[in-house]
Amino acid sequence: MADTPVSDRSSARTVPRGLAVLVALASITVVTAGIKVTAGIVGPVFLALILVIAVHPAGTYLRRHGWPRWLSAIVVLVALYGILVVIFGSVVFSLGRLTTILPDYADKFDDLVDDVKQFLQDHGVATASADSILGNIDSHTLISAAGSLLSSAVSLTSTLILIISVALFLVVDSLGVDDRTAVLRHVRPNIAEAMIGFTNGTRRYLLVTTLFGFIVAVLDAGVLWAIGIPLPLLWGLLSFITNYIPNIGFVLGVVPPAVLGLLEGGPGTMLLVIVVYSAINVVLQSFVQPKFVGDAVGLSTTITFLSLVVWGWILGPLGAILAVPLTIFVKSLLVDVDPQTRWMNIFIADTVSATPSGPSNEGSADA
Repeated sequence: MADTPVSDRSSARTVPRGLAVLVALASITVVTAGIKVTAGIVGPVFLALILVIAVHPAGTYLRRHGWPRWLSAIVVLVALYGILVVIFGSVVFSLGRLTTILPDYADKFDDLVDDVKQFLQDHGVATASADSILGNIDSHTLISAAGSLLSSAVSLTSTLILIISVALFLVVDSLGVDDRTAVLRHVRPNIAEAMIGFTNGTRRYLLVTTLFGFIVAVLDAGVLWAIGIPLPLLWGLLSFITNYIPNIGFVLGVVPPAVLGLLEGGPGTMLLVIVVYSAINVVLQSFVQPKFVGDAVGLSTTITFLSLVVWGWILGPLGAILAVPLTIFVKSLLVDVDPQTRWMNIFIADTVSATPSGPSNEGSADA
């Protein structure tokens, strides 16, 4: 009888802990490589999922007020497609307008490049070195870059079709998600709790980010219009989109209007654009918004920034935009789903209570 506990303990740990950690790291590496290879599919599919999660409460609201399920699904689908069309159409139209006005600044841009070359030469830089630094920069390069952006946006039509198709099936399947969740709560309450946490956290993140993005876009567009920068609505839209990129979205959004400010009014106008953008965006996006986002999704500022780096590397630009929802999803699958691993939230979350609760039991998900 005395030997039984020893035998149970030895059989319970058949794999050394170090080996288990190595296997887990190897599995993560393989999964990451697979996602990176299939980024063209994974990114759009996850974007469609996020959009459906965002608009799903509208369908729930309609069904609670007596609308049939099929009609609620149609309304949700139309709303989702409307969001996609407005965003995609606005980007393509704005880029098209940009390509039409850039030729008007060709001479100014070439003169600016020549002035920079002369400045470098006057300060001891050899002519050959100055030419090697700026030789490939001219108005044709700028116009070609804008044209390439427009072509890239138009070429995303196939990706848009994939998103639209996946969203259609997700909306149809979401009609029975409440029943499925009820069953899942009964048979696997921890998994149900983790998935509900993912959807709620994603909606809170989208609400906070969209609200701050709209405020930033309106302020940026208004200031640029007052300064006299061309296409203020385009740069406002760019500010709105880059607001979904954590931490560095502001830097990406300020470059194009600053360059146009330099071409339109000289260094003073460019500096004014940068200062005003910094006053608006740094305060809102770097100090105020991260606090609300951290409280909404349970991610610290460091984790949010690292998620941007990792998902941007794996999925490209779309990964940077979806970095926070993707991280919430992975956190739900690997941390929140198991009561034995929820202690990791102490290091992941933005804030923790002074007396953190222990791991919940199987019945806690139903509470």
